[in-house]
Parts: sequence; C-alpha cells; structure tokens
Amino acid sequence: MSSNDGGGLMSSAGLVRYFDAEDNNAIRIDPRTVFATGAFLGFGILILNLLV
Repeated sequence: MSSNDGGGLMSSAGLVRYFDAEDNNAIRIDPRTVFATGAFLGFGILILNLLV
C-alpha cells in the first residue's frame, strides 16, 4: 500500500471528513450576520465605556 492512497492527511485525524459532512438539521447562519453582530456588540461596548 502506498502513502498516497487517497485516505486524507494523517495529521487531521478524520476531522476533515467530519466537518465536510452536511447536516440538514443544523442551524445555518450567514457569515455576514456573524460579522455584523460582532461589530455591533463591539461598538456597543465602546459606547458604553465612553458613557460610564
């Protein structure tokens, strides 16, 4: 058996295959929504620090 048998990287220990699996019941959040929420919370904290 050769080392290039299509089994994936040994250092990934199966994580690549695990995360490549799509789950239809999973919650899907748009990356822009996550970024906008983080930016909104960050600005909110900055404003609260200036007010207090």
